[in-house]
Amino acid sequence: MSEYPQNLLARLRVVGEVDLSQRATGEPDWWPKDAPRSKRKAAKRLEAIAAELTELQERLFASALHGQLRDSLLLVLQGMDTAGKGGIVRHVMGLFDPQGVDHHAFKAPTDEEQAHDFLWRVQQRLPEPGIIGVFDRSHYEDVLIHRVQKLSSTQQIEARYPKIVDFEHALHERGIHLHKVMLHIGPAEQYARLSERLDREDKHWKYSPADVEDRLLFAEYQRAYELAIERTATVDAPWYVIPADQKWRARLCVAELLLHTLREIDPLWPKADFDVAAERKRLDATK
Repeated sequence: MSEYPQNLLARLRVVGEVDLSQRATGEPDWWPKDAPRSKRKAAKRLEAIAAELTELQERLFASALHGQLRDSLLLVLQGMDTAGKGGIVRHVMGLFDPQGVDHHAFKAPTDEEQAHDFLWRVQQRLPEPGIIGVFDRSHYEDVLIHRVQKLSSTQQIEARYPKIVDFEHALHERGIHLHKVMLHIGPAEQYARLSERLDREDKHWKYSPADVEDRLLFAEYQRAYELAIERTATVDAPWYVIPADQKWRARLCVAELLLHTLREIDPLWPKADFDVAAERKRLDATK
């Protein structure tokens, strides 16, 4: 078994203060020597671990279905526009059986959602036991865009950080293994991806004029992310800052994180709640 994933995840995980300007968006200088360094080699690694990911997910789903396990997994994806959240869902979560995955993309809140506490809408989408949940954006929008766009007061935003920590601790107590990922993209790469969306007719649907407005506030968003990560990174609910200028690298990192978590849960196949020998006789009698 390769040793690089454990070293990789340890470096990606945030502990203490974070300065995003000091974290690489491309290949970090600490990138493990035995880790893939090209799109081709990363694809080979994903192919190599796909079967194990699939089996672990099936064991997780089956054990929970039979009431023998309460664990679930929740992956929160955050990042600037074009950071690659959708690509993670397609290329990494696509390795799993869809019946065991619950994906939700949080857009601007509806009138009903705005009538409730900011955590209410994510509470409605939490994964059941045995399910791998994926949030494309999340409750963190209420301390990110709200801070940058001044949609809430500083006092309101400051009050949300401890609420988030308490909420995420409660998820841990319920058996939800929460991992929060910031896909860290640089301004030059973001420009290239937005430019491609304008160059290609088949990408126009992904483009929004608001993307340019947010891009002008790139530094402010980086600071908002730093504050959110520092205030809410805990043992129960860690943050990972993943270099995302190369899509294959970000996808590899997320796949390794999911594999590591599923191995830690180590779900077992559920034991039969019937007499296997007796059922064999009954089945054979139908020949």
